[in-house]
Amino acid sequence: MYKIVRKRVFNPTETELEIEAPLIAKKGKPGQFIILRADATSERIPLTIGGTDPVKGTVSIIFQIVGASTFKLNQLNEGDSLHDFVGPLGRPTEITGDNVCVIGGGLGVAIAYPIAKAFHDAGKHVTSIAGFRNKDLVILSDEFNASSDKFIPCSDDGSYGVKGVVTLPLEEMLKSGVHFDKVICIGPVIMMKFVTLTCKKYNVPECVCSMNPIMIDGTGMCGCCRLTVGGKTKFACVDGPDFNAYEVDFDEAMSRGTMYKAFEKKAYDEAKCNLFKKEAE
Repeated sequence: MYKIVRKRVFNPTETELEIEAPLIAKKGKPGQFIILRADATSERIPLTIGGTDPVKGTVSIIFQIVGASTFKLNQLNEGDSLHDFVGPLGRPTEITGDNVCVIGGGLGVAIAYPIAKAFHDAGKHVTSIAGFRNKDLVILSDEFNASSDKFIPCSDDGSYGVKGVVTLPLEEMLKSGVHFDKVICIGPVIMMKFVTLTCKKYNVPECVCSMNPIMIDGTGMCGCCRLTVGGKTKFACVDGPDFNAYEVDFDEAMSRGTMYKAFEKKAYDEAKCNLFKKEAE
């Protein structure tokens, strides 16, 4: 069992848990992920490692409540334990390039932060861009400021930072002559697609995206997380989650990613109803 030693609620839909998992804490690196189950009846959820503390033996994860399993996970508190916590899985992000731009959108900001920190800790020049719908959904701004040479927050409605999407400040910098050795983007597939198109337009040498498709076993056996990259089938769990963004078929990934939206909402609504029913009893 994996004990929850700290719980931080960012807002009504996003939560961070710090989990006691000494072996994963020793080996986990930015870009890798774990698969967990809240209890014996829960589905398997892949979540990116948000940070590790090898001394304390803990691993941090940040998740968004979108379905029944994440709803159930959010009901756990400090002192409770997870049934399964497996990892680290996937390939870590390659910390190469001297001047990099790390871009996160939505919950992808939680994945972008440990990557930005790893580059910063390695002595690289880091520009971070983080996009949110509004100021109420802002997370990790202090952490980004501490781990970036330049931090540019954005919000769709202008209530926090730059008004607009993350490609606006990116294009402004590239258009003004700023040179990045590498741009790394993590977030909604549509966001990563347009970051990639912007980088291609300005001939950025390397653009990397972190893909998070439907996943079950995390070992490459089930094939659910398949993607088309460079015209070939790849599996996000073992070949990624980082890929050369210039080669990813984003349109196919978007189509596959919406397959279970209706089921996900139905399961979430049922989970809430069951919880309220138990509380009433």
